[in-house]
Amino acid sequence: MMAAGGDDERGRGTPASAPTLAASAPRADAGAAVARAWVWPDEAACAAQAAALAGRVAARAAVPGPPFSLTIELHGPLGAGKTTFVRHLVRALGVGGRIKSPTYTVVEPYRAGALDIAHFDFYRFADERELGDAGLREMFAAPGLKLVEWATNAGPLRPPADLVLDIEPQEDDSRRVRVHAATARGQELLA
Repeated sequence: MMAAGGDDERGRGTPASAPTLAASAPRADAGAAVARAWVWPDEAACAAQAAALAGRVAARAAVPGPPFSLTIELHGPLGAGKTTFVRHLVRALGVGGRIKSPTYTVVEPYRAGALDIAHFDFYRFADERELGDAGLREMFAAPGLKLVEWATNAGPLRPPADLVLDIEPQEDDSRRVRVHAATARGQELLA
């Protein structure tokens, strides 16, 4: 799938077996207790899990009522599979064509039917003020699906995530993923 090890969310080197949960520091609303553990033995398992989540996202987005909004943060070292998961999720939602990593552009927008999708990568952010300086608060406030890599680099000004995925590469190239529902919307998706 991807090379294990690399830098953690704060840019420190980590060995392949180092856990990423403590370094990722996801923000969650108090009282959110729903969590799941996934194992991806290979990329096909990652794609299947992304497709399952995409089905739940699409079903929830289709419900009449207030505009759908969901933020998913993905944490893990370089090479953990964050972008790979996002690509599979976005593809499963129906986006065709090339799905690019936003490492240099910071955000890549997509549209799947009526659902707006924004894939953010804050790896290159060096100062938490860059979130506001880049004009991205408006994108986070808009309806749609927001997928965020390296979220901790955006600092405390970022909106809270609904779901947090902590991806931990294993020595055998599999991935252990801890999924935390941080809001009621996130809990609905994991129920």
